[in-house]
Amino acid sequence: MDILNYLIAPYLSYSWQQILLEFIAAIFGLLSVYFSAKKNIWVYPTGIISTTIYVYILYHFGLWGDMLINFYYTSMSIYGWIKWAKSSEDHIHVEVSHATKREWKICAVLFVLSIALVTLVYYYKPYINNGFSMIGIILDLSHLDWANYMDILTTSIFLAGMWLMAEKKVESWWFWIIGDLICIPMMIYKELGITAVQYIVFTIISIQGYIDWTKSIKEKKKNKSNQLY
Repeated sequence: MDILNYLIAPYLSYSWQQILLEFIAAIFGLLSVYFSAKKNIWVYPTGIISTTIYVYILYHFGLWGDMLINFYYTSMSIYGWIKWAKSSEDHIHVEVSHATKREWKICAVLFVLSIALVTLVYYYKPYINNGFSMIGIILDLSHLDWANYMDILTTSIFLAGMWLMAEKKVESWWFWIIGDLICIPMMIYKELGITAVQYIVFTIISIQGYIDWTKSIKEKKKNKSNQLY
């Protein structure tokens, strides 16, 4: 009961518009993860609605890393939508596969670049918050707390996962599951209870998505093997 009160308490000071926006973003976020588990192209239009709303919400709360990753999600969703549409025979569902060594190398590069970029954004955050003025500002990372560092980490995890998802790789679910588990306590700490609950559901759907995608690959290999005999 105390946990429930802790989740609800921050919303008493929010406007009904803020609560409604977060609720809509969470619903479309859940739909997006559900469709991705089903290898359904609707993962992208529903995801774009969710991430676009979260860009606004997270900007309002000053969560720059989360805001950047949602901006990236929106851009990558457009890329993924086009790529999935081109590779889908029925324009709805796609075939999935395992990541190659080359794709793992690209993931590693994306992860490191993301760490550097988001850290740089946090480094300049005092300057940005001060209306882009250096008056009375010292640029360093001393203002970061544990949630900010976790924000940098999860941003990089999700960035790599989003790219793998666009490439239709089953390993993308590893990144989603790890990132979701980290985000649950983070969102509670940031007083975004609706989003915290969303990440709990994300974790469950992501585990099921990984199981379904893995099963799909095994069935495809089995069917090919049967066709040879």
